[in-house]
Amino acid sequence: MAKQQKKSARPGSTIALNKKSRHDFTLEDRFEAGLELQGWEVKSLREGRIQLRDSYVILKGGEAWLLGAVISALPTVSTHIQPEPQRTRKLLLHREELNKLIGAVERKGYSLIPTAMYWKKGRAKLEIALAKGKQAHDKRAAIKERDWQRDKQRIIKNRA
Repeated sequence: MAKQQKKSARPGSTIALNKKSRHDFTLEDRFEAGLELQGWEVKSLREGRIQLRDSYVILKGGEAWLLGAVISALPTVSTHIQPEPQRTRKLLLHREELNKLIGAVERKGYSLIPTAMYWKKGRAKLEIALAKGKQAHDKRAAIKERDWQRDKQRIIKNRA
Protein backbone atom coordinates (compact mmCIF):
# COMPACT_ATOMS: atom_id res chain seq x y z
CA MET A 1 0.00 0.00 0.00
CA ALA A 2 1.17 3.48 -0.80
CA LYS A 3 1.72 5.98 2.00
CA GLN A 4 -0.59 8.95 2.13
CA GLN A 5 1.20 12.25 2.10
CA LYS A 6 0.02 14.99 4.41
CA LYS A 7 -1.13 18.19 2.78
CA SER A 8 1.07 21.08 3.76
CA ALA A 9 -0.02 24.67 3.96
CA ARG A 10 0.40 26.36 0.62
CA PRO A 11 3.14 28.99 0.73
CA GLY A 12 1.10 31.41 -1.37
CA SER A 13 -1.77 31.85 1.07
CA THR A 14 -1.30 35.64 1.26
CA ILE A 15 -3.51 37.45 -1.23
CA ALA A 16 -2.55 41.08 -0.55
CA LEU A 17 -0.67 43.23 1.95
CA ASN A 18 -1.19 46.85 2.89
CA LYS A 19 2.45 47.86 3.40
CA LYS A 20 1.65 51.55 3.61
CA SER A 21 -0.41 50.99 6.77
CA ARG A 22 2.72 50.41 8.86
CA HIS A 23 4.21 53.66 7.59
CA ASP A 24 1.15 55.86 8.12
CA PHE A 25 -0.20 54.36 11.35
CA THR A 26 0.89 52.93 14.67
CA LEU A 27 -0.76 49.51 14.68
CA GLU A 28 -1.93 48.01 17.96
CA ASP A 29 -4.47 45.16 18.23
CA ARG A 30 -5.12 42.93 15.24
CA PHE A 31 -8.32 41.05 14.41
CA GLU A 32 -9.21 38.44 11.82
CA ALA A 33 -12.46 38.97 9.94
CA GLY A 34 -14.27 37.02 7.28
CA LEU A 35 -15.76 38.74 4.24
CA GLU A 36 -19.13 38.51 2.58
CA LEU A 37 -18.15 38.11 -1.09
CA GLN A 38 -19.81 37.37 -4.39
CA GLY A 39 -18.65 34.54 -6.65
CA TRP A 40 -16.79 36.68 -9.17
CA GLU A 41 -14.92 38.38 -6.31
CA VAL A 42 -13.62 35.07 -4.99
CA LYS A 43 -12.36 34.14 -8.45
CA SER A 44 -10.62 37.51 -8.74
CA LEU A 45 -9.04 37.07 -5.30
CA ARG A 46 -7.62 33.71 -6.41
CA GLU A 47 -5.86 35.64 -9.19
CA GLY A 48 -4.64 38.26 -6.67
CA ARG A 49 -6.65 41.14 -8.19
CA ILE A 50 -7.19 43.26 -5.07
CA GLN A 51 -5.88 46.58 -3.83
CA LEU A 52 -6.06 47.44 -0.10
CA ARG A 53 -3.94 50.60 -0.17
CA ASP A 54 -6.65 53.25 0.32
CA SER A 55 -9.20 51.07 2.08
CA TYR A 56 -10.55 51.42 5.60
CA VAL A 57 -13.15 49.87 7.90
CA ILE A 58 -16.16 51.67 9.35
CA LEU A 59 -18.54 50.55 12.08
CA LYS A 60 -22.16 51.28 11.28
CA GLY A 61 -25.29 49.84 12.85
CA GLY A 62 -23.32 47.40 15.01
CA GLU A 63 -21.60 45.90 11.94
CA ALA A 64 -18.19 46.34 10.30
CA TRP A 65 -17.90 47.36 6.63
CA LEU A 66 -14.88 47.45 4.32
CA LEU A 67 -14.74 50.56 2.12
CA GLY A 68 -12.31 51.52 -0.61
CA ALA A 69 -10.94 48.06 -1.39
CA VAL A 70 -10.81 47.47 -5.13
CA ILE A 71 -11.37 43.96 -6.46
CA SER A 72 -11.06 44.13 -10.23
CA ALA A 73 -13.15 41.65 -12.19
CA LEU A 74 -11.70 38.99 -14.44
CA PRO A 75 -12.49 39.31 -18.15
CA THR A 76 -14.35 35.98 -17.98
CA VAL A 77 -17.12 37.24 -15.65
CA SER A 78 -20.59 36.34 -16.86
CA THR A 79 -22.43 38.84 -19.00
CA HIS A 80 -25.50 38.88 -16.74
CA ILE A 81 -23.45 40.16 -13.76
CA GLN A 82 -22.47 43.82 -13.51
CA PRO A 83 -19.30 43.73 -11.36
CA GLU A 84 -18.79 46.68 -9.04
CA PRO A 85 -15.06 46.74 -8.16
CA GLN A 86 -15.23 49.19 -5.25
CA ARG A 87 -18.45 48.16 -3.54
CA THR A 88 -18.88 48.17 0.24
CA ARG A 89 -18.29 44.69 1.68
CA LYS A 90 -19.55 43.39 5.02
CA LEU A 91 -16.99 42.01 7.47
CA LEU A 92 -17.88 39.02 9.61
CA LEU A 93 -16.78 39.31 13.24
CA HIS A 94 -17.92 37.89 16.57
CA ARG A 95 -20.13 40.15 18.70
CA GLU A 96 -17.54 40.56 21.48
CA GLU A 97 -14.92 41.58 18.90
CA LEU A 98 -17.33 44.12 17.41
CA ASN A 99 -18.08 45.54 20.85
CA LYS A 100 -14.36 45.88 21.58
CA LEU A 101 -13.78 47.63 18.24
CA ILE A 102 -16.75 49.97 18.70
CA GLY A 103 -15.46 50.98 22.13
CA ALA A 104 -11.94 51.64 20.89
CA VAL A 105 -13.04 53.61 17.83
CA GLU A 106 -15.71 55.75 19.49
CA ARG A 107 -14.10 56.39 22.90
CA LYS A 108 -10.37 56.22 22.28
CA GLY A 109 -10.19 57.67 18.75
CA TYR A 110 -8.66 54.71 16.94
CA SER A 111 -9.06 53.94 13.24
CA LEU A 112 -9.60 50.52 11.71
CA ILE A 113 -7.17 49.71 8.91
CA PRO A 114 -6.98 46.51 6.82
CA THR A 115 -3.41 45.23 6.89
CA ALA A 116 -3.54 41.92 4.99
CA MET A 117 -5.81 39.53 3.14
CA TYR A 118 -5.11 35.81 3.05
CA TRP A 119 -6.63 32.36 2.59
CA LYS A 120 -7.43 30.25 5.65
CA LYS A 121 -9.02 26.83 5.16
CA GLY A 122 -10.25 27.87 1.72
CA ARG A 123 -11.88 31.08 2.92
CA ALA A 124 -10.71 34.64 2.39
CA LYS A 125 -9.82 36.39 5.65
CA LEU A 126 -8.99 40.03 6.26
CA GLU A 127 -6.63 41.14 9.01
CA ILE A 128 -7.69 44.49 10.45
CA ALA A 129 -5.80 46.51 13.02
CA LEU A 130 -6.68 49.20 15.53
CA ALA A 131 -4.45 52.09 14.53
CA LYS A 132 -3.49 55.61 15.55
CA GLY A 133 -2.37 57.97 12.82
CA LYS A 134 1.28 59.02 12.80
CA GLN A 135 2.29 62.62 12.44
CA ALA A 136 5.19 63.72 10.22
CA HIS A 137 7.74 63.84 13.06
CA ASP A 138 6.76 60.31 14.14
CA LYS A 139 7.34 59.02 10.61
CA ARG A 140 10.76 60.68 10.47
CA ALA A 141 11.72 59.17 13.82
CA ALA A 142 10.67 55.71 12.66
CA ILE A 143 12.73 56.06 9.46
CA LYS A 144 15.75 57.27 11.43
CA GLU A 145 15.44 54.33 13.87
CA ARG A 146 15.14 51.81 11.02
CA ASP A 147 18.22 53.26 9.27
CA TRP A 148 20.21 53.15 12.51
CA GLN A 149 19.30 49.48 13.09
CA ARG A 150 20.38 48.65 9.53
CA ASP A 151 23.71 50.50 9.97
CA LYS A 152 24.30 48.84 13.33
CA GLN A 153 23.83 45.40 11.76
CA ARG A 154 26.32 46.29 9.01
CA ILE A 155 28.92 47.44 11.56
CA ILE A 156 28.54 44.27 13.63
CA LYS A 157 28.75 42.11 10.50
CA ASN A 158 31.94 43.84 9.28
CA ARG A 159 33.70 43.48 12.67
CA ALA A 160 33.02 39.76 12.89
